[in-house]
Amino acid sequence: MSTPSGFDELIHPSTRLSVVALLAATEWADFSFIRDSLSLSDSALSKQLHTLEEAGYLEIHKEGGGRKRRTKVRLSSRGRTAFEGHVAALRAIVEGAGPTTGATPATESATATTSGTQHQQQRAEAGR
Repeated sequence: MSTPSGFDELIHPSTRLSVVALLAATEWADFSFIRDSLSLSDSALSKQLHTLEEAGYLEIHKEGGGRKRRTKVRLSSRGRTAFEGHVAALRAIVEGAGPTTGATPATESATATTSGTQHQQQRAEAGR
């Protein structure tokens, strides 16, 4: 299967995808809001923001100075277009998988676990 048009390797890693998805829902977001929403450290978030900014996907605006410094972030139009294209590509991948027939691996695993648990309970009751 070939990679669909619009799939963006830069956005795809889960942390960057989370950042971009969060920013897609707002005009501007404070650094601290993004950090806290995604449970990231300052340094981890800074690194991801820097990578996205270098690609032209983000605009970063710093206000104030010293301890009152405030960093605000938003998606650029290029970043918004890239995110929308990536989401469309992910949907194409999922839809290309086709409808499932029968049980899914998760269902089969749950069924096997339930059967194993029931069998253990039956043996325990028989031993009483």
